[in-house]
Amino acid sequence: MNGKRIMDIEVLRAIAVLGVLFHHLQGSLFTDPVPLLEKIHAWAQPWWGVDLFFAISGFVIARSLIPALQGCTSRQEYWAQTRNFWLRRVFRLLPSAWLWLALILLACVFFNRSGAFGTLAANWQATLAGVLQYANFRFADSFFHYEYGSSFVYWSLALEEQFYLLFPLLIVLCRKHLVWVLLALVAVQIYTLRTPLLMVVRTDALALGVLLAMWSAQPSYQRWQPTFLRRPWAGIAALIGIGALLSFMATDRFTFTNYRIGSIAVLCAVLVWIASYNRDYLMPAGVVQRLLAWVGSRSYGIYLIHIPAYLTVREVIFRLQSAGLPSPAGHPILTLVMAGGLIVLLSELNYRLIEMPLRNRGAALVKRLGTTPTAVPSPGATSC
Repeated sequence: MNGKRIMDIEVLRAIAVLGVLFHHLQGSLFTDPVPLLEKIHAWAQPWWGVDLFFAISGFVIARSLIPALQGCTSRQEYWAQTRNFWLRRVFRLLPSAWLWLALILLACVFFNRSGAFGTLAANWQATLAGVLQYANFRFADSFFHYEYGSSFVYWSLALEEQFYLLFPLLIVLCRKHLVWVLLALVAVQIYTLRTPLLMVVRTDALALGVLLAMWSAQPSYQRWQPTFLRRPWAGIAALIGIGALLSFMATDRFTFTNYRIGSIAVLCAVLVWIASYNRDYLMPAGVVQRLLAWVGSRSYGIYLIHIPAYLTVREVIFRLQSAGLPSPAGHPILTLVMAGGLIVLLSELNYRLIEMPLRNRGAALVKRLGTTPTAVPSPGATSC
């Protein structure tokens, strides 16, 4: 299973990124209230897509990295495997991330007549935080205090990259006790009220994804396979039901605030568990699955691109209005179509010109340095 692309995982990536895009519409694309969005947000908030990304990342990374590192027979081999893992992550994640940080900064200087991209000072500080991987801590510090900048989504990337840096060390330090350490990490966070700082270092979904990957190597994993989801529409009904519950739990109407984030992490892990069997339980093969798989495969670029795309559309509308030309201002559907088209175009270009060439270059570098088959991460091991 480690070398295959799991279509249900790609479907979950698509759902996660689409949820984040929808969550950021109000405030990033639309500055004036949109009544329909307000009504939906009152009963459903899709920001849990970030936690779903975390659970997916924990699973796809751990299912290849843990066997590779635990199979090492010497310290030299362990560090070679760890180096190869880090190199693959660097070539996979940083080129696109740094490119869009640079483009946001340029837009702030040269394409910001409306002020949509924010101030140069805030964006410069945000760029440093994104490059140096402390964006999550700056994001927590900025809550209700100061402007973060237009690259605020990099907080979750920083958390994931901190995980990628520390996880190989955790594997070798904890060894046979890794399961108990991860369980303790989850248990502590379930019962903790999340402050802004704890919200940007929430690792329960990541830990649950890792635990799921470890369980997938055990005989009991197959015995617990949810075969009842093979019935027609059962998997789709489960996906819709769990997604609706997660969306409700993410609103202020869900009053068990101490347990909200932990409960969301658990439900996200349940979705990844169902998807992990690679049986198309959540979405049967067909046109819809292929479309969502396309979105899932580009989800990293979409995540990076959607905020600058939203702000670019706002700036274009402002300039059209200033020039007295027809604009989609006051027409949310047309504005949404413009933003969606821009995101699709830019994410496809990013995937073909940046992501895949640099990912292949990283793989080639690792091959030249020397590796073993077990050290190669699965093709699905991509970040949010």
